[in-house]
Amino acid sequence: YDYSALYFSDHSPNVALLHSILGTATNTFAMEAHKIPALFALLTEFEQVHVEAFPSVLRLITHLSLLEELTDNSHRLETLKSIEYHRVIDNKKCMMSAEDLWIQLNYQLMHFVDFLPAANWANHASDPVLQSFVRISDFLDLTEKRMAKVDFAIPTPKGPLARPQNEQLSFGGKLSQFIPAPLKKSIAAKSVERFSQKIGHSLQYNLIWAP
Repeated sequence: YDYSALYFSDHSPNVALLHSILGTATNTFAMEAHKIPALFALLTEFEQVHVEAFPSVLRLITHLSLLEELTDNSHRLETLKSIEYHRVIDNKKCMMSAEDLWIQLNYQLMHFVDFLPAANWANHASDPVLQSFVRISDFLDLTEKRMAKVDFAIPTPKGPLARPQNEQLSFGGKLSQFIPAPLKKSIAAKSVERFSQKIGHSLQYNLIWAP
């Protein structure tokens, strides 16, 4: 909330505060769906749009579909009108305008900062969350849609990686270093699929383009 208020001040920090209230990437829910009208009564229309969209867009990013399609169509984004998607908590079909989608991706960018490695970024370059952060950051820069202030120098390791400094990796963490980055991304995407299937949530979405 504080970061959003300071570095994304043109838009409500309440979205950052409530981003996971209607779901997360791992099927944990802070409230029941029948309480949504009571929640929305406390929010502006703008906040409603972004709070309900947040878990869905997070899953679409991790699922490796949305950002890839948007990047492939970066030459015609000015003709994008809206996106249709399914709300995580109850699978309701929702719609968000293209302008709100760019704003939403900036909220997502700030959210991923919470999950970045605390140090030794080059050693963790294949981490799926770090990869997602880099993809959003690169996309927003490529399309000149970055609105939130998030300063980040992408780590580019040169030669053999040095041993992580002041960090003790678990056995699993050491093994993870030998898993190729593309495979880690695929594993993360499959995980999202499984979580959505368990709750009857559809990862299908539709980009609506002007004629």
